[in-house]
Amino acid sequence: MENQKLGRQTFQPGSPPVIIGHGSSAGHKECQGPLRRHFDHTCEDDLFGAKTWEQAESAMQQLALDAALKRAGLHTGDLDLLLAGDLLNQCIGSGYAARTAAVPFFGLYGACSTMGESLALATLLLSGGYGKYAAAVTSSHFCSAERQYRTPLEYGSQRTPTAQWTATASGAVVLTGEVRPGPRVVRVTVGKVVDKGIKDANNMGAAMAPAAYETLKAHFEDTGLSPDYYDLIVTGDLGSLGHEIVTDFFAHDGVKLANYNDCGLILFDREEQDVHAGASGCGCSASVLCGYLLPGLLAGRWKRILFCPTGALHSPTATMQGESIPGICHAIGLEGGK
Repeated sequence: MENQKLGRQTFQPGSPPVIIGHGSSAGHKECQGPLRRHFDHTCEDDLFGAKTWEQAESAMQQLALDAALKRAGLHTGDLDLLLAGDLLNQCIGSGYAARTAAVPFFGLYGACSTMGESLALATLLLSGGYGKYAAAVTSSHFCSAERQYRTPLEYGSQRTPTAQWTATASGAVVLTGEVRPGPRVVRVTVGKVVDKGIKDANNMGAAMAPAAYETLKAHFEDTGLSPDYYDLIVTGDLGSLGHEIVTDFFAHDGVKLANYNDCGLILFDREEQDVHAGASGCGCSASVLCGYLLPGLLAGRWKRILFCPTGALHSPTATMQGESIPGICHAIGLEGGK
């Protein structure tokens, strides 16, 4: 088959790239949640042997990528492309992690959608014949994100009910353009920026939910597939409020999403852990994908997953200037296991 563009936003590789390795790392709070046994690397103090929170992000990415490469039976030097991103200014978590890799590097910023963005671009590049192996890596850290986007932890600010807890976690995926057994990236729906006027930086779920709805709707329209084609549809980091909004939007369309969940609801136990509306941060969907969803595909728990990380494309400067928060979502169709 040849590569195809379906509709306005969806791309279908003729020879779908195969995920041959996955790896994850997670902090202390994440390991107190329901996925504690699924992560490759964990750390009690969230510093991962580094001196600062920002340096810890680089360390998390390196640990996750090492685990993914080990599963793939490869070394860093075997990679043709490295695509990575995080939430920090100038993507320093990824840039500093990549400086020891000596691999052609794309530094990406899609906020919490970055794992979807990196997977989408890696898929398109490999299916276009531009390399044999590529890695997609993403991370976030609670302490560095709070310091940058809201208030430093020392302030002890009161968190609103709609606030989410930025995950201290990282995920890495190694893909190949060769025909091999394993989960395949069979479809990519590239999202558009959607802004419904939400200005509250403590309500990311409401800001990003419209983008998730628009991308999911575009995916189903472009492909002609119905939601029940997938065993699981999972958005990234919308939390309880955003999940409810997306479900309600589709209900108004007469569509019931019976197989729909959100990474922000999977990572933590909201009854036992003080995370308010759930998890956020691009490390949330990345670690859920690499620690839980991909192993589930390999084990046969699911055969088809639509993985749809969401991102809020704002900054402290824009927020202080009274700007609203644009959202984006990319949908990645994953199929098959061993």
